[in-house]
Amino acid sequence: MSQSNSETGDSLWVFSFGSGKAQATEDQKELLGGKGANLQGMTRLGLPVPPGFTLSTEVCRYFYAYQKYPQELQAEVLEGLKQVEASTGRTFGGSNPLLVSVRSGARASMPGMMDTVLNLGLNDLTVEGLIRQSSDARFSYDSYRRFIAMYADVVLGIHASVFESLLEEMKASKGVVSDAELGALDLRGLIEQFKQTIRAHGAIFPEDPLKQLWGAIGAVLGSWMSPRAVVYRQLHKIPEEWGTAVTVQAMVFGNQGNDCATGVAFTRDPSTGERTFFGEFLINAQGEDVVAGVRTPQKIDASEGGLQQLLPAAYAQLWDIQQVLEKHYRDMQDIEFTIEKGKLYILQTRHGKRTAASALKIAVDMVEEGLITEHEALLRVEPRQLDQLLHPRLDPSASKTVIATGLPASPGAVSGQVVFDSETAEKWVKQWKRSVILVRLETSPEDIHGMSLARGILTARGGMTSHAAVVARGMGLACVSGCSQMKVQLKEFHTDAHVIREGDWITLDGSTGEVILGKLPTLMPTLGEDFRKFMSWVDQTRSLEVRVNADTGLDARVARSFGAQGVGLCRTEHMFFDVNRIDAVREMIVAETSQARHLALEKILPMQKSDFQAIFQEMEGFPVTIRLLDPPLHEFIPHQLSEIELLASKLGIAVEQLQKKIQKLHEFNPMLGHRGCRLGVSYPEIYRTQVRAIFEAACELSQQGFKVQPEIMIPLVGDWRELKFVRDYCVEEADAVFKKYGHSMDYRIGTMIELPRAALTASEIAQYADFFSFGTNDLTQTTWGLSRDDSGSFLNAYLEAGIYEDDPFATLDRVGVGRLMKLAIEEGRLKKPHLKIGLCGEHGGEPSSVEYCHELHLDYVSCSPYRIPIAKLAASQAYLRAQIKCKG
Repeated sequence: MSQSNSETGDSLWVFSFGSGKAQATEDQKELLGGKGANLQGMTRLGLPVPPGFTLSTEVCRYFYAYQKYPQELQAEVLEGLKQVEASTGRTFGGSNPLLVSVRSGARASMPGMMDTVLNLGLNDLTVEGLIRQSSDARFSYDSYRRFIAMYADVVLGIHASVFESLLEEMKASKGVVSDAELGALDLRGLIEQFKQTIRAHGAIFPEDPLKQLWGAIGAVLGSWMSPRAVVYRQLHKIPEEWGTAVTVQAMVFGNQGNDCATGVAFTRDPSTGERTFFGEFLINAQGEDVVAGVRTPQKIDASEGGLQQLLPAAYAQLWDIQQVLEKHYRDMQDIEFTIEKGKLYILQTRHGKRTAASALKIAVDMVEEGLITEHEALLRVEPRQLDQLLHPRLDPSASKTVIATGLPASPGAVSGQVVFDSETAEKWVKQWKRSVILVRLETSPEDIHGMSLARGILTARGGMTSHAAVVARGMGLACVSGCSQMKVQLKEFHTDAHVIREGDWITLDGSTGEVILGKLPTLMPTLGEDFRKFMSWVDQTRSLEVRVNADTGLDARVARSFGAQGVGLCRTEHMFFDVNRIDAVREMIVAETSQARHLALEKILPMQKSDFQAIFQEMEGFPVTIRLLDPPLHEFIPHQLSEIELLASKLGIAVEQLQKKIQKLHEFNPMLGHRGCRLGVSYPEIYRTQVRAIFEAACELSQQGFKVQPEIMIPLVGDWRELKFVRDYCVEEADAVFKKYGHSMDYRIGTMIELPRAALTASEIAQYADFFSFGTNDLTQTTWGLSRDDSGSFLNAYLEAGIYEDDPFATLDRVGVGRLMKLAIEEGRLKKPHLKIGLCGEHGGEPSSVEYCHELHLDYVSCSPYRIPIAKLAASQAYLRAQIKCKG
């Protein structure tokens, strides 16, 4: 064969296999795709694989780069066809016809996403040859009509439903139910109808088999950029530049009679992971019949009507082969097979898709069976899959009506009655014991009491790191955010075809973003011995610590059960929104004098102190990083007139006076306004009170024998002088508490790096910081100039256009934000070599971002409680990949 031209290097375009000989090896997946590489491998193993050849992924890349095929490709394809003809003793387009399938095959499995053409090579002449070859006119005409319909759909763009309708009309006119009941003459008439239909659509069905072949190759390559394939790649992070290979393979037929069959088998149960041979098949059928559900398939087992009973010799051979394949590839295999006249052929094997529970069990079992090592097992499970194990999921057998789709902000599936405000949520849950889903245009900190009681949260606005998303993940609640298809009104919301009113039942799937009509059954997760054992391996193979973002003792307790190594972020403002505390906070905010502010803060101090004690107790022996008050004060103040009047009455002030104060607090851009350490500069008494509560709680517990490690984090620092100013009085306050209790302890005061200027001046800031913690939510906002709550309305357009590869609020931006982080780490540790550095933004639970944190040599990441196992596994995999890279 000739080689490619200089534009793409020296790669071969076409690789053949068959008759026990393979031109390539199974480890060449980048070049041949998973299907093509495994066909080469199975041929080398001596398995019964129909001969064929694979057009490499280089062809796909060339095709999209130059909008044409490589010059040498035509000759190489013809040479590949000659080799298949020699192996089969048949001729492509001849009287003893060779028929082929044309299939896609990327290096990452994309089941059902791209196109396939079967029975290619049939025309009015070769079908007569097939009749002589098979001695079966019905089978031959059935294969021909299938090919015409598939070719018209895949290559000519005439939807398959057009031909399905003609088939149904034919069956109705003949008074039959099954395709198999149509005779040869019926099918021959159907073939003519199909051709007439193609002509009516302005197309021509090519009689020349070579034209058919190139049409199919072009269509399969074209399907790499089909909308469904593009979406699948985006979901599964499969790079577009990988391209797909195209495999042309001799047809074998499972539809020549009752000694023929086609099916799909798994070496283990893909749902449970049990070590049992699992699969389905159909007698007298072709492969697409199983996939398309044209007929109800039978199970591969020893039961009545099973393959073992119907075709025992083929079953026995298939049983042996599946064991060989699993042992050879050292993973659960998904095998496609065809039985032609009692003879078994293997068409494909690949690593089988599986549920999270199955992935975990298979990984653990294969270690115990000696097939793989513990390190290999850790690399076999996708970190995101663990979400399925930690949250309820929808029963896959339940039918559903999806009424809208938003962002999958927090995993889990829940049903509940719709409520539109936190007060109603509280009433319905506490008084009437109802299950509710809180639906809001967007949530704010004031909604926290309703959110904490709801089973799920649905918002029309907001992104993956919006208030609703962050709080829901922390609480382990299902959440769908940014559901722009939903129009929220006072006590109802509208979608295109539905109106949902207060009290109506809906179901949220926080793992897919689907909003579903009515109440659906869910399956509860179970964490057994396999999970415990797997996570013990995870903990033995990672250098990056994983902490939790926790605001309550309950959060901390859940996190400890998942193995959290401390609290990386305690957001003190979340403690203020309790209905029994908010009035004291509001009294502090509206106070006009320092003395009045102090009186209100004295009410808040014991509340904060008890909160900190609960967290310190749950996290005994581990560091607890507490962020001092961060959000702008206006978030704590009511804005509706009725609520303002009620608050004024409670505080004993005039409504007009309170309205003036609220107006004074108003800011045009509060996220860049009077918040974070700026509050600590303007109102030192607020931070002093919080610091006193922290150290009083720590001292009292320490005197009781608890090991407490407090860390105070000062937010939104942009200049070293801000940090020094606040740090100095925090140290004064700590010293005063230690003197009061006659007891001291080690502690740290650090800062959150969440502004570009802080990253750029990290060497100056490090002089007054014991640790850095990257607040990547705000660092992303301020670096990109994007609002995480508002950008959801246009980010999808950017992602679809390929302007952004990922949502920067979901996956850490390594180029921009990451560069700032790298600079801050280098400058900070240059000033203080042992400076402890972590990350506490929502990126701390996203696998790709965790991997980057490992590469940057951070000490820890922090995430919401239910993402801890995900972050730990991602950290373990990052460590293992780095080790493999160093060795290789």
